[in-house]
Amino acid sequence: MRLTGKQTWAFKNPLYVSSTGTAVGPKEAEGPLGKLFDASHSELHCGEENWELAERRLMEQAVDHCLKNGNVTKDEIDFFLAGDLLNQNVTANYAARKYQIPFLCVFGACSTSMESAAIGSVLVDGGYANKVIAAASSHNATVERQFRYPTEYGGQKPDTAQSTVTGAGAMLISTVPSDIRITSATIGRVQDLGLKDPFDMGSAMAPAAADTIQTHLNDLNRTAEDYDLILTGDLAGVGSPILKDLLKEEGIDLYKNHNDCGLLIYHPDQKEVFAGGSGCGCSAVVTYSHIFNEIKAGNLKRVLVVATGALLSPTMVQQKESIPTIAHGVVFEKASGSVMG
Repeated sequence: MRLTGKQTWAFKNPLYVSSTGTAVGPKEAEGPLGKLFDASHSELHCGEENWELAERRLMEQAVDHCLKNGNVTKDEIDFFLAGDLLNQNVTANYAARKYQIPFLCVFGACSTSMESAAIGSVLVDGGYANKVIAAASSHNATVERQFRYPTEYGGQKPDTAQSTVTGAGAMLISTVPSDIRITSATIGRVQDLGLKDPFDMGSAMAPAAADTIQTHLNDLNRTAEDYDLILTGDLAGVGSPILKDLLKEEGIDLYKNHNDCGLLIYHPDQKEVFAGGSGCGCSAVVTYSHIFNEIKAGNLKRVLVVATGALLSPTMVQQKESIPTIAHGVVFEKASGSVMG
């Protein structure tokens, strides 16, 4: 690995996505990508006694499918990197308790999927690991209980709000050749333009996505046209237009090759999705299913996935603090090799 420019890691050795696993809740299963996920549930409890246990089950199912699809056992995995949105990352921590794989807990709010993928790639590229699993999860009801109002409260939301995705995704990173290669990653900087509305995450996170994308292109001396797709994680219907306008001011045109996981995960007319999806699970389940399928099929050759996160807490919101945000990007490219599971 070498540091290219200010914030980008360009990986020296061939790194591959060896396998993935995804698990989702009912709203996600009803969306346009519903048939692509490895596991899905018809109700939010996912067969468990409470929502927190439901989210844990989703992460464990994603990891189990990742292991199965990669034809590996947990004992062959050197490190497990994972995170979620709950206090103390309890979903990831308790999942790690089950697997007994050396564990690094990762938190970047909704950017956790690409943060864990980037760190996992560094470990493998540097020879510090042979096989790493990177995972992230979120659950609509656990997040509502922690960050906003319990679902039973029935609080009304504005159209700028987003629906936290109930889902988990896991990815196995190794040097074993497959159809998808990981070539670089750009680590974002915290951005804060003074926005304070926790029901408008898209507006708050768009500047972080813009900064990371612009830095990535500058660091690698590329243009937006060098990518078949520049995919953001959680900007949805409000933040995506802001992102494109911000970058247009910098001479970067994303109007032809940008999309957002929060827009892909649900049907536009689906009930109670508001501006679209968000959450750690949003970018994970969309990227590790639909986007990777498109790369394997050759429909996409080079994709920059930029997961965005709002680094807020209920305490800070109640103290009238503004919302700091972050975005991390990872590049996935079509590669020749054996077909991944």
